[in-house]
Amino acid sequence: MELNEKWRGVVGEEGDPGAGMRLASAGAPQGGPGAGLQADPVPWTTAGGVAGALRTSAAASVTDLETALEGLAAATAGFGATAAVEGIRTGWKDRLTSVRDECGRLDGALRSAGRDFGERETATRDTMRSAVPEQPTSGG
Repeated sequence: MELNEKWRGVVGEEGDPGAGMRLASAGAPQGGPGAGLQADPVPWTTAGGVAGALRTSAAASVTDLETALEGLAAATAGFGATAAVEGIRTGWKDRLTSVRDECGRLDGALRSAGRDFGERETATRDTMRSAVPEQPTSGG
């Protein structure tokens, strides 16, 4: 079998709709092969919401940390541990601020990805519906 014959076997012959290669989800009936192949925006937007909630929590933690240690340096002046506590406070504030900022970035990026997937999925579905002829229904 030569290459051209093999290729025709893969892609099918013109006028032979049952043969050859096709997109797995093109024209797939509900529950049929390929019917579940789609980009679902929900996990992306849900993850964005979680990141937003984590951002809010981290921001509240920064505020709580500042409030809890307010006046500590003045109250412990002269003690050797004051500098150590201040170093720990600064380190935690920096970490929490980084977490807050990264969660804010992820919130926007994940929600945007979900929105983009949803728009592309709709556009692809519309394109595929217009390109694939209606399948005859049985029993009718």
